[in-house]
Amino acid sequence: MRGYAENATSTRSDRRAEYQVIARVTQELRDRAQDSKKNFAGYAEALHRNQRLWTALVVDIADANNPLPHELKARVLYLSEFTSHYTRRILREKVSVLPLLEINMAVLRGLKSEGPAT
Repeated sequence: MRGYAENATSTRSDRRAEYQVIARVTQELRDRAQDSKKNFAGYAEALHRNQRLWTALVVDIADANNPLPHELKARVLYLSEFTSHYTRRILREKVSVLPLLEINMAVLRGLKSEGPAT
């Protein structure tokens, strides 16, 4: 029973850490987007960090020991591909960053609503 409790605590800690990283990257992206006309290099850097975040998420779901259901893994992969494609559009065509922010916020809501790990 003790091993189960330790595993549940570890999973909650991992989820909390993941939430904090995604929240930090999302906040930076939002802040840099608001200042993009004055500091486009900073905005591009924030977009790059967001892309690295999504790459890390894909690497994580590719791990054979990742317990997420296959359907959820497929959704993460799709969102990563969308993020990559859309980031290029932002840099090339100067389209709105809002879809990327909405995706990250949806992931944050999902992580927050999962509650305690079981």
